[in-house]
Amino acid sequence: MSKTFSNLGINKELQQSLADLKITIPTIVQEKSIPLILNKTEDIVVLAKTGTGKTAAFGLPLLQLNDVENTDVQAVILAPTRELGQQIYTNLVDFSVKTPLISIVPLFGGAPIKPQIESLKNTANIVVATPGRLVDLLKREEISLKKLKYLVLDEADEMVSALKEDLDTIIAQLPKTRRTLLFTATMPGAIKQLVQNYMSKHVIQVEADMETVGHQGIDHQYVVVKPIEKLEVLLHFLNSKEGERGIIFCKTKAAVNKLAKNLAINKFSSGALHGSLSQGIRDRIMGQFREGYIDILVATDLAARGIDVQEISYVVNYHLPDTFDTYVHRSGRTARAGAKGLSLTVLQEEEVDDIADFEKELGIVFKEYKKADAQSIEENNTLLWAKKIFKTKPNRAIPEHLKQQVRTVFHHLTKEELIEKVLANYAMQTAAKNSKSTDLKQNKNK
Repeated sequence: MSKTFSNLGINKELQQSLADLKITIPTIVQEKSIPLILNKTEDIVVLAKTGTGKTAAFGLPLLQLNDVENTDVQAVILAPTRELGQQIYTNLVDFSVKTPLISIVPLFGGAPIKPQIESLKNTANIVVATPGRLVDLLKREEISLKKLKYLVLDEADEMVSALKEDLDTIIAQLPKTRRTLLFTATMPGAIKQLVQNYMSKHVIQVEADMETVGHQGIDHQYVVVKPIEKLEVLLHFLNSKEGERGIIFCKTKAAVNKLAKNLAINKFSSGALHGSLSQGIRDRIMGQFREGYIDILVATDLAARGIDVQEISYVVNYHLPDTFDTYVHRSGRTARAGAKGLSLTVLQEEEVDDIADFEKELGIVFKEYKKADAQSIEENNTLLWAKKIFKTKPNRAIPEHLKQQVRTVFHHLTKEELIEKVLANYAMQTAAKNSKSTDLKQNKNK
């Protein structure tokens, strides 16, 4: 029988807030973590996959343990990106609706620092921060963590790889008596080192739903392509997923920009997300994706942290991830909250052997996705061409007399006849272009 939040020791005020949010049954990670945080004093390491309810697992007990009479910062929650930090902050605010005396303060990079400094002049019981911004405020002596009771590291595996220097600076400022709660989806060597260096010797370890990544309801597939056909195969796949939301992962910012540009040219409803974009643009793109105004997000790994959108039906690894941990985080963006999802990895021939390593390490099975044949690709290109025409805005600069002359040329044709002729013309131009391309290759090889 499933436990309730009452069974876990959560108080009535927080239970009421959860009920208003239609959250009544704890997830496994919540069942395992909440009683330990509430009733024990040791540091805790929680290994749990993305999308399993980690925010409530640490957020609810921290809210309950907070002393509203104490004006010091009692808890700091660190997140690797502003997007994830904002998501955590929003959840905590929602959880604490019935306990309004608790002050929760967000401190993120990419936002003006002066309003954040002003907010710290009032009581700040719980701080949700990105490491870089917190370090900045510590150096300015605008925040004191000398009496901190709890430090939470969420998505800790990303912080120790990308933000280790900032993390070291922060931890050096904290009292040794604090409790550290570390939440991570993977356990690389750097995390083990962090546990050894910065956490107590008697750490409680919790593992929730980590048997395999495949148990999340994710269908893991791969498709083998030649470099020259990679984009067309992707476009064919995306056209088959029209109306569904997905994320395409690339290794670099340059690759994200290039692919996003190609999707825009082909009139896909898409947006790019990477660290070099201004925070305002990132917020706008994420808002459009979350609210369903765009269907496809092209992103780097770090920029995609904090995307908690349940209706993501597929993830595409446009480049094979460098590490097993990265694959776990990417594929974990889909199949959230009990849904099903597809994780498709695009490979070149020389990368196929790597799939066996991912299967062995992660305990999953990949199936080969049937690549579209040449005829299907050509038909898809024709459809994309038609959609480009359909979505092209009228050019008001074209003279009216020229428009009238063109209308005169076509006026005796029915719509069906016009479509037939336009399609025939497109096919003729495509054939000529392909023939020219083949000739150029043959001449080059002579």
